Amino acid sequence: MKLIHLSDLHLGKRVNEFSMIEDQTYILDEIVKIIDEEQADGVLIAGDVYDKPVPSAEAVQLFDRFLNRLANRNLYTFVISGNHDSAERLSFGNELMKGRRVYVSPVFHKVPEPVVLQDEFGELCVYMLPFVKPVYVRHVLEGQDEGEKISTYNEAIKAVLNKMHVDEKKRNIILSHQFVTGAVRSESEEISVGGLDNVDASCFDVFDYVALGHIHGPQHISREEVRYSGTPLKYSFSESRHEKSVTVVELKEKGNVTIRTVLLVPLRDMREIKGTYEELVSRKFYQKMDREDYLHITLTDEEDIPDALNKLRVIYPNIMKMDYDNTRTRNSQNIEEAKEICRKSPLELFGELYKIQNNQPLSEEQERFLKELIEKIWEDE
Repeated sequence: MKLIHLSDLHLGKRVNEFSMIEDQTYILDEIVKIIDEEQADGVLIAGDVYDKPVPSAEAVQLFDRFLNRLANRNLYTFVISGNHDSAERLSFGNELMKGRRVYVSPVFHKVPEPVVLQDEFGELCVYMLPFVKPVYVRHVLEGQDEGEKISTYNEAIKAVLNKMHVDEKKRNIILSHQFVTGAVRSESEEISVGGLDNVDASCFDVFDYVALGHIHGPQHISREEVRYSGTPLKYSFSESRHEKSVTVVELKEKGNVTIRTVLLVPLRDMREIKGTYEELVSRKFYQKMDREDYLHITLTDEEDIPDALNKLRVIYPNIMKMDYDNTRTRNSQNIEEAKEICRKSPLELFGELYKIQNNQPLSEEQERFLKELIEKIWEDE
């Protein structure tokens, strides 16, 4: 069985007020070409199909077209909802779509049961676990011992997986949209409260392949078979050096899994360039460059250039961001400190305040209590 692993399409996304629909349409066409070239049997889409719970009409139309193209190829298609999706909206019509081999995870109201596929090596069980919070799992397991003990994401995922009663003798795949401890984040991801959304990779030990979504950089965690495919496009300049790809997974007999990636080339790349205004407007500088790319330009001039952004857009039409790196900006420590604070979680900030006021760090018991309190507040929002 050969499967293509995708995630975090974020259809309808705007980056620095630029609509990405044209770029997303292009990259989905490229993905379909790869699926055809690979002669894949199925596609795994591990959450965050849309960028918003209420997606735009053009985003819905784009995904509808993509699903139809997969269904017309008689592929198995598996889709779960992510933290950016509305599970109710995404799963609309899922019972009808099963007739076209398109399986969409329903709203999480019970422990998922596998979709069982068959090939020359026997049964392949595919489990679909949409994005869940501890409060969701507590509600589903209400009245059971496991449900009463759940306070963290790790405990929530572990409780659900234990209830699945996975047959380890068979080949098993799971789609999951969670933050697995050790993954490297990007700025374009939605970050939960400091470390509370962590799930240990060992939770998934029973599965032959774990198709993860949520993290935008392609990577594996703990072992090769626990993998984030990453986004098909760059969605922030923190991803400018990423090489975007799709993951190709082949499962033969039990224990025989091969994984490789196929690079994706976008319609427009996302890059950062730096120099003086005179350097950047020099034909020698830009003549071999794709000037249609999305750019973050940093000017190093000591004096601000009047109307620099509009002047530069004559040459580079898709400038998303422009700033300065000079003596003045480097001395603006307050701004940098504010940015650094924004990167810290509430738990980290509270811990620093507590240490300043009490000349000692939080105890383990205090930190555990604070985590549970923040998590409760987070869930109730």
